Parts: sequence; C-alpha cells; structure tokens
Amino acid sequence: MLKTSAKRLSVRAICLAAVTFVTVAVTAGVAWAAYTDNMYPTQYEQTACFSESGSDGQVSCQTDNSALTYYPDESGSNALEAVDRTVVHRVLADQFGPTDLTVSYDSTPSYSGNAETDIIFEESSTGLSSSAAGMTFCNNAADGLRCDQQYIRIRGGGYYTSGVTCHETGHAVGLLHGSSASPRKSNSDERLGCMETPTDHFEGLEANNIELINNTY
Repeated sequence: MLKTSAKRLSVRAICLAAVTFVTVAVTAGVAWAAYTDNMYPTQYEQTACFSESGSDGQVSCQTDNSALTYYPDESGSNALEAVDRTVVHRVLADQFGPTDLTVSYDSTPSYSGNAETDIIFEESSTGLSSSAAGMTFCNNAADGLRCDQQYIRIRGGGYYTSGVTCHETGHAVGLLHGSSASPRKSNSDERLGCMETPTDHFEGLEANNIELINNTY
C-alpha cells in the first residue's frame, strides 16, 4: 500500500495497456520539487507493469509496498557466489535501508501466494544483451503499476558491483534512466547516482533518488 501522509500524493488511472496519471505533491505545505522525476510512471514512461519470464528491456514497475523483501539466490545454476551475496546485503542495507522502504532479507523465499519475496537476485547472463551488466523484470505483476515479485539478473565474473546492484535494485522500486525522467536528463547525469548509465563501480543512491523513494513509499 502506498503511503500518502506528507508524501507524494498520486491519482493514477491504470488499465492493462497504459498508465495515465495526475500527480499532486505536497510536503509540509511546500510543493514537491526533486531535481527530476525519474520514478515510474513519468510522462515519458507509462507502459503498464506486466508479468514476464525474462526482460524485454522495458522496466516499468514499482514494488508492491514499502516492505521490501529480497533473496540472493544461494543454490542452483543461478546462485550467487558468497562475495556477490555480500555485495547485495551491503547495498540493500546501506543504500535502500535508510530510505522509507523497510528492507529485510528473506532467508526462506516465497515464489507464489500472497507473500512473495519482492526481489530475487540471480547470477546469470541469460537474456542479457552483450553490452548489459544486468537486467530487472517483473515475474508477477500486481496491477498496471506495481509488481509482487521481480527478478534481478547480473552476469558473473565481477559484474556484481555495488553500483550495478544499486542500479538494478533502483529499477525494482521504480527508478528510471534519465531519458525517461521528467524533465528529461542525460542518462549519464551524475545527479542520478547509481541510476546513471554507465554506472560507476561504487555508486549509490543520490539525494534525488532518495527523495523520490521516500515520496512514493
């Protein structure tokens, strides 16, 4: 459930094919004013959230509520190495934990039902283009805006950096590239933090990303 008290207030009409929205934002009597709005949906990205078995390059979902659970795969062909699981835990705790999201590690992940683990991290190059370090896709859409469970795939061989992990997790909570922001920004704009592309090794959330997360969740 989206919180609305002293938050970004949004009225969205959602259908299967598109998302149309009107945003009215007030925080303590002052108009909401981030550097740019790169939280899905924006006027430049309104493709409705939908379920996929792999990424088509279209990242258009928020997570389903402020309680964010995650699991770095520990077994099977897509399991993360121990060092990569450490990166995931650190990024989720240090970057997303201080926001208004309530982040928790799910040691017994659920893949179906009413309490699915929100983000499953995999180490795999399946479905990745030759130039992509990772991808995020919705496995189970809740509606045209939110996703119950999302998968993050990052290729092995040193690609599980703090920056890439932050970038793909940002997509999972709804953050977009600069070219989809309103007003539009360069994808390489450093004020987008780890959502800029290409993403630096140790890059994290910047003030704009944190403000958008807190005003959404």
